[in-house]
Amino acid sequence: MDSLITAAARALSVGDPFGALNRVALRDDAPALALRGIAMAQLGDLVRAKALLRRAARAFGPKEAVARARCIVAEAEIALAARDLGWPAEALGAARATLEEHGDRVNAAHARYLEVRRLLLIGHLDEAERMLAALDPAPFPPALRAAHELVVAGIAMRRLQTKTARAALARAEHAAHHAGIPALTAEVESASRVLHTPAARLIACGEERLLLLDEVETLLASKAFVVDACRLVVHGEGDVVSLARRPVLFALARALGEAWPGDVARGVLLARAFGAKFADDSHRARLRVEMGRLRTALRALAGVSATKRGFVLAPHRAGEVIVLARPVEDEHATVLAFLADGESWSSSALALALAASQRTVQRALDSLAAAGKVQSFGRGRARRWMTSPVPGFTTTLLLPAPLPGD
Repeated sequence: MDSLITAAARALSVGDPFGALNRVALRDDAPALALRGIAMAQLGDLVRAKALLRRAARAFGPKEAVARARCIVAEAEIALAARDLGWPAEALGAARATLEEHGDRVNAAHARYLEVRRLLLIGHLDEAERMLAALDPAPFPPALRAAHELVVAGIAMRRLQTKTARAALARAEHAAHHAGIPALTAEVESASRVLHTPAARLIACGEERLLLLDEVETLLASKAFVVDACRLVVHGEGDVVSLARRPVLFALARALGEAWPGDVARGVLLARAFGAKFADDSHRARLRVEMGRLRTALRALAGVSATKRGFVLAPHRAGEVIVLARPVEDEHATVLAFLADGESWSSSALALALAASQRTVQRALDSLAAAGKVQSFGRGRARRWMTSPVPGFTTTLLLPAPLPGD
C-alpha cells in the first residue's frame, strides 16, 4: 500500500475526511475508491459513498477477499446511518467471517457492532445482548470501545436500567475523548442527553408532572399500581399485565386510573373506549361486557367495581394508582419516536422496526406530513422521511422493547 493510501486511511481513522480526500480524490484504483467512499460517508453524502464502495468492491481482485469484506462492512454502516434496515445481514455476516479468518479482528468486531446496533434499532434486545456478550472491548481502539459502550447504554436505557446506562456513557465519553473524533464525541453527548430530558408524564389524583428516565425506573420498581400508557401495560408490585393487543380494555383502565380514587361515569367511559357521543342500550351492554373482560384481565392486581354512576378501580395491595403517559400525546407517536433521532428513514425501514405493514406506516407518515410534523425528500424507493426531535423530550419509552419482568 503506497504512502498516500496510508495517510488517507490514517486521516479517516481520526475523523478527517477532507484530509483523506486531499490525498486520494483524483485516484480511481480500488483502495482509493474505498477510502473516497468512507470519506463521503463521513461528510454525509451517503448515496455517493455507497456507489464508491460498490465500485471499490468490484475493483478488488479475487485474491483481495479481505479488502472486499471491508467494503461490505463499510456499506453496511452506511445503510445503518441511512436507516436502511433491510440490507442483507447474511452478506455482513459472511464479511465478518472472512475478516475473522484472516485475523482482522478490529474490522470483524466493527461488523459485529453494526449487527448489534441494527438489532437494537428494531427492538430485538435479547439477541443484541447475546451478540454483544461475545465481544470484549478491552483490546480494541478507543473509537470501537466507545461504540461498544454506546450499544450497552442503548440497551440499558431501553430496559430502564439507568444506572447501567450512566456508567456505560461515562466509559463511552472517556473512550471518545481518547479517540479524538468530534462526530463520535457528539454522538455520546446526544445519547447522554436522553437521561436528562423528560421521558414521561405522571398523572395522579388530577395532577400531572414530568418524569426523567430514572424516575420512571424508580416508579415502576415501587409498590404503586401503574397504568403505563407508554407501553400499554399495567404494573402492580412486580406483576405486569399487557393490554397492548386490547386497546379498548387499556382505554378503560387508563380512564379508571386517572380518576382514582373516584369513579368514572358510564358516559365518560363510553366516550373514552368507543368514541360514542350518544349512549343507547347496545353501548351500555357492550360496556358491561368490556368491564367484565377488564375485571378478568386485572384480577391478580385490582378489582373493578360498579358504582351508582359508573365504575371504580380498587387495587388489591397498592396504596396509590398512577398513570404513566407519554410526554407528548400523538396518534402516531411510535412513528415519531423513530424519526425523532434526527436521521432519515424509509417507510420500509420504519415498517420493519415497528413490526407493522408498510401501508400502515405510509398512512401514518402521510397523516404526519399533512400536519407538518414530518417531511420527506426523494422519490420512489429513495424516498426518506425525517423530522426534528421534539425539544425537551426523549422518546425512549415509545420505542419497542421488552418490559422489566417480561
